[in-house]
Amino acid sequence: MNKPFQLLDCTLRDGGYYNNWNFSKKLINEYLQVINSTNIKYVELGFRTLDKKQIKGNTAYTTDALINSLKIPKNLKIGAMVNASDFLQSNLSAVEACRQLFPNTKKTKLKFVRLACHVNEPFEIIGVIKWLKRNNFMVTINLMQISEIHENQIKKLCKFLKNLKIDVLYLADSLGSLKPKDTCKITNSFKKFWSGDLGIHAHNNMKMALSNSLEANKNGVKWVDSTVSGMGRGPGNAKTEDLMKYFSKKRSQEIKINLLNNLIKKYFLPL
Repeated sequence: MNKPFQLLDCTLRDGGYYNNWNFSKKLINEYLQVINSTNIKYVELGFRTLDKKQIKGNTAYTTDALINSLKIPKNLKIGAMVNASDFLQSNLSAVEACRQLFPNTKKTKLKFVRLACHVNEPFEIIGVIKWLKRNNFMVTINLMQISEIHENQIKKLCKFLKNLKIDVLYLADSLGSLKPKDTCKITNSFKKFWSGDLGIHAHNNMKMALSNSLEANKNGVKWVDSTVSGMGRGPGNAKTEDLMKYFSKKRSQEIKINLLNNLIKKYFLPL
């Protein structure tokens, strides 16, 4: 029986480590059109940060001005990631920090926000989570270094996040140390205490990002991260094109893989 799944492409956020997030609008617009042709519905366009130095490229900040200047297909939902450490290292209150990061909540085209956290950090940004939920963002917690988390921590965290009505709890294999059997064990540990949607963000240190992503999905994890050609920090991530091929077969659905391959050759392989 096929498990429900939702692919999320985060190429311009995670792939930004290759080029300091300096993606041209031409590239971004072509990328969005091609991703739209694949039936992927969720795109994490980049980071948002309280860092005002502005020494990085445009998807390190993913401002509303950038988003509004793009030709975004109507079927795509656009999001951004914020590191929890941004809030914790700031002198601003949770509300002030959120208002700085998301000044146009009524008009923004940003639909979801992903908060990258170590296991202790969600408890320290409760005001941020509540503010984002009040302002109608879909909110995910991207839990880093899941290979290092113990079951008592999982139980405590899941209870806490359930009360905050988090939309998706993402498990990120930051160290790239998991094998499929480990992925199965960890997802089972989370499922004991979490009845909501789970996600997987697999790193490719041991060439197992695809295997771990598929194992997680088979074990009930709905949301699966990927990047075009697997580009990302260090050894990278599960490849969008590989996951598309796999899931399109499961759905007996044709995909326009040539468009994606052409995009990869034109823009991403040179990086």
